[in-house]
Amino acid sequence: MGKSSAKLPGKEEILAGFGNAVRALREAQDLTQEQLADAGEMHVTYISQIERGLKNVSLFNIHRLAHALNVLPGELLIVPRK
Repeated sequence: MGKSSAKLPGKEEILAGFGNAVRALREAQDLTQEQLADAGEMHVTYISQIERGLKNVSLFNIHRLAHALNVLPGELLIVPRK
């Protein structure tokens, strides 16, 4: 299998994409950051940092967020290609 010539997204792009996915899903469900934090057993400041692309979230916390948002973990990892 050959290598893809497509450029891999950078860390900042991945973190921003993840944060945007979390925010979009949260807003689509009419949840506040506080409500999401409670449902995911996380601190609201941590949710805010995730949504702003400032935190590199662990696999454990990805699963907690997905559960709180009632989605599959993979849905949070989709980064649109340019």
